[in-house]
Parts: sequence; structure tokens; C-alpha cells
Amino acid sequence: MDNLREPILRTGTTILGIVCKDGIVMASDRQITAGGSIVVGKKYPKTIQVNDYLLVSCTGMVSDAQKIVKILPAELKLKQLRSRSRPTVKQAANLLSTILYSEIRQPSMIPMQVGVLIGGFNEDGTTELYSIEPSGSVIKIEDYDANFSSGMPYALGLLERQYKKDMSIKEGVELAKEALKASIQRDTGSGHGIDVFVITPNKIKKEVSQEIVPEYK
Repeated sequence: MDNLREPILRTGTTILGIVCKDGIVMASDRQITAGGSIVVGKKYPKTIQVNDYLLVSCTGMVSDAQKIVKILPAELKLKQLRSRSRPTVKQAANLLSTILYSEIRQPSMIPMQVGVLIGGFNEDGTTELYSIEPSGSVIKIEDYDANFSSGMPYALGLLERQYKKDMSIKEGVELAKEALKASIQRDTGSGHGIDVFVITPNKIKKEVSQEIVPEYK
């Protein structure tokens, strides 16, 4: 099993979500590793818009993350066709939770190993953020979260000190940038760039796309 585990690509990762008074901020780094120690990718997007109103950020195995961003929008489209109404963010989170729960409980040498933050806006203009941990449990986030990313301890430490309940989207973007940079400084699984998205009551926008390049003196 150890030999099987070594070559697996993982998003060592820092992902985070911040709930603001006027929307949601979601952000992540770009690095992927093999065996947890070799950097094999420096430009991998970990926060992805899966349809017009939803974003997902993934940490864990790259193959599982790629599977999620393919399956989720298709399943949501089918659900919308059957019910003739657009699924809410909560319904999307519960659907993804069910997928993860069923996947890890199927007999397999390598069960699905991925944690997800999912955020978006509803048709009534509300915005929501949910955290789905690798075993499938789903939690609505009222303030901030970094799921089970390897950079979680570093990001949460800064968020715990600097988060304010009624902060604006603009303040949330700056806080997300600082939390990611703090994590990248200490977490060997995170690095090489940051992407920051904002979710408002009627749109999703990529606010920051920044490459982080080492400087040698």
C-alpha cells in the first residue's frame, strides 16, 4: 500500500472561504505535489467555477478534485431539469456531500480523499458557504473556514485574529490574501500563486490572480 500511495498527486493546499456582510470570498494557492514532497505543478487552479452561480475549492487528491468538478455541474443540471427549478447552494452542498459519502464507503483500494468548500448565490439574492469534509459531513459556514487543507492551521490562526463579523467584501479579499501568504510561508504543500474570488448576490468574479516567484539574492 505504501508503494501505491507514493506517486499519488495531491493538492497539499491552502483553501479558504470568508463570509462577509455583502457576499463571500473564496481563495486558494496553486501548488500540487506527488508523495507529499515533490512539487509537480505550480499553476493548478483549486478554486473553480462549476456553473453560473457556484464555486468549489478542493483539497486532497487531484483526481478526486477533477472528478468532482465534472460530476457536480452535470448532476445539478439533471436535478434542475427534473424539478424545473434551480438547485440552491444548500442543495448543491448536500448533493456533493452525498457523492463523497457514498464514494468513500464503496470497497476500493484508494477511496476518494477530498475536502471541499462550496459557495454561491441563490435566486433570491442570498449567498452561502458550506464546508464538506472528506468523509462527507456538510457544515454551513457563518464566518470562515479552511476545510482540511494542509495550510489550515496557518490560515485559521490569522483568520481567528483578524476576522470581523460585518467585514466588507473588499476587507475580506485583503484578509484572504494575507491568510494565503501566511500559509505559503510555512506550509510546504502550499505555494507558487494565489487566486481569490468574490461571490455577490448576482455574480461570481475573480478578484486576484497572483503568481508568487521566489527571489534569490
